[in-house]
Amino acid sequence: MTNNPCAAWTKGDPLVLKYHDTRWGKVCHDERELFAMLCLEGMQAGLSWATIVKKEEAMREAYDGFNPEILAGYSEDDVRRLMGTDGIVKNERKIRSVIGNAKAYLKFMESGEYKSFDEYIWHFTGGVQIVHHFKILNELPSSDSLSTMISNDLKSRGFSFVGPVIIYSYLQAIGVYDDHLDSCPCKNNQIYS
Repeated sequence: MTNNPCAAWTKGDPLVLKYHDTRWGKVCHDERELFAMLCLEGMQAGLSWATIVKKEEAMREAYDGFNPEILAGYSEDDVRRLMGTDGIVKNERKIRSVIGNAKAYLKFMESGEYKSFDEYIWHFTGGVQIVHHFKILNELPSSDSLSTMISNDLKSRGFSFVGPVIIYSYLQAIGVYDDHLDSCPCKNNQIYS
């Protein structure tokens, strides 16, 4: 799909192209993956997505697969370990955010307000993927009213690095939004988990 105008943002990087073709915009209902992608999107703030894709495997390993039960128990020793781990994003605020978000996630799950994070995130659209119909990449917004609403709700629940721009990107990543261009062969392309 190298001639795909939707994939122009991959800049020909094979890892990013694979991400575009196999994961981006695909509906995700896997609890662990929904939390992991929230962490990865937060890590991306101020960086390119290509940077995150290249570091994703190392970050998943360094962060115990983004298992919130393990992350919530991380100590200052773990923060220091992560700051010294090669191949990951070494930003102390982002590292502490992942740990804090794991704690917020567990508190949220313990509240019983929703039976799962999947139910929570998808309730905003009634469980239905929103398929946008953009013709060129420049039409894609960086945020919208839904990402702002979810951002505010997550912040009120103690999550950090969840601003409207990060959440818009998150909604794309987990398939709440299908923002593939109408001319993209990946448009309306099923579920990956």
